[in-house]
Amino acid sequence: MAYILIDGYNLIGTAHDNLEKVRNDLIEKILKYSEIKKHHITLVFDGWKSGQKEQTAMKTRDLTVIYSRLGEKADILIIRLLKSSTIPWIVVSSDREISEYAATHDHAAVSSAEFEEKLYLALRNSDEGSSHAGPSAGVSLLKDNRDNDEDIASRPARSKGNPRQLSKRLKKKIQALSKL
Repeated sequence: MAYILIDGYNLIGTAHDNLEKVRNDLIEKILKYSEIKKHHITLVFDGWKSGQKEQTAMKTRDLTVIYSRLGEKADILIIRLLKSSTIPWIVVSSDREISEYAATHDHAAVSSAEFEEKLYLALRNSDEGSSHAGPSAGVSLLKDNRDNDEDIASRPARSKGNPRQLSKRLKKKIQALSKL
């Protein structure tokens, strides 16, 4: 079981004809995912342009959906939640500021694309009758992340430590991805 904090609009984008329908579809998928994986998930949406005066939250089983208040972006709310929490969150956002904040404050940061891949894999496996990806999924993920030339090339230059050893941040991310 993991605690996952998701930047909702970062995951679905905002360029949709019917944003409310897409948002509700995402909530249904995340709810099903939380039931399959037994994760506690908090899904945060912006309310800064057309939200309520106060922050609103709805809780259903292991899913909490939060809308930031009018005038407040979800990014601010996510950082505030991380600041006040003692839980080790897996933060899902492709927003660099949120990812950096999470990683520097001992939380794991995962991009929206990486999470979306895990989400659809779990939902597909559930539809096929199995509720998990299998025991070798985490092992191959670790191997792929270590051997992928693009991943190694994209790592920042390190000034200390063993250059062949993964950074603490990357180890935390790999561990988080294996939980998803």
